[in-house]
Amino acid sequence: SEMVKQGIQVHRNTNGVAKIEIEATTGKKMVTLQNGDTIYGVDTVLMAAGRVPNTEKLNLNSLGVALTPKGGFIQVDDYQTTSVSNIFALGDVCGTVELTPMAIAAGRRLADRLFASVADAKVSYENVPTVVFSHPTIGTCGMTEPQAAAKYGADNIKVYKSKFVNLFYGIFSMESPDKPQTLMKIITAGVEEKVVGMHVIGMGADEMMQGFGVAMKMGATKADLDSCIAIHPTAAEEFVTMGVWGQSPQETGAKVSPLMGAPTGEPTLKSKM
Repeated sequence: SEMVKQGIQVHRNTNGVAKIEIEATTGKKMVTLQNGDTIYGVDTVLMAAGRVPNTEKLNLNSLGVALTPKGGFIQVDDYQTTSVSNIFALGDVCGTVELTPMAIAAGRRLADRLFASVADAKVSYENVPTVVFSHPTIGTCGMTEPQAAAKYGADNIKVYKSKFVNLFYGIFSMESPDKPQTLMKIITAGVEEKVVGMHVIGMGADEMMQGFGVAMKMGATKADLDSCIAIHPTAAEEFVTMGVWGQSPQETGAKVSPLMGAPTGEPTLKSKM
């Protein structure tokens, strides 16, 4: 809806493009959609059709490297090893988490294992923070609500939601319902309310998700989020004040608990001061 407010016309339920033709009189493009609709007077058509792994011409079958039945991705184990023990693969060609930083992390861990004698080095594909750079931006980390319900059972999850107008738009001369909205969701599981999913759509989602991704990788609970003092005025503060504040079970996922005003843990020093 925010894109529509900005003047972008969205054609829904088209099932894709059927054909593109040049209009004889104007020289512009005429786009015919699979549902029969036609869009006239188009200057440029950008086809964002996705991609498939470029494995067909590698002749991997002759080496015994197994591919997935659907998609032709290279099958690997947790250590990026293919079905041939001395052949490794990582990145988009494996079809797990198709992001450049994910491939870099996997490559670093593989290099540690192969060349630095770190026998158990491997990358984790869980709780990877990702962003869709749309307008507004969308940030997500961890499970969706249906995924959490399927894994833990609907009775074992608790969901927190919030919808508000970012204070950036507070001085704009327009009615509140017409201002861009921010939506947030926190998904928790278990009696300790461990955070298993965080999602946000709205201004600044791309920047705030990186930090909260660290918290999730460290096993944060809802109480851990509540224990963090809000930065005001920001949108991110909603993640640490959401719901009935302070009513979550006082359980922490941290090595050193931040709950109930506990002191910050001290580092282990190599030598005494």
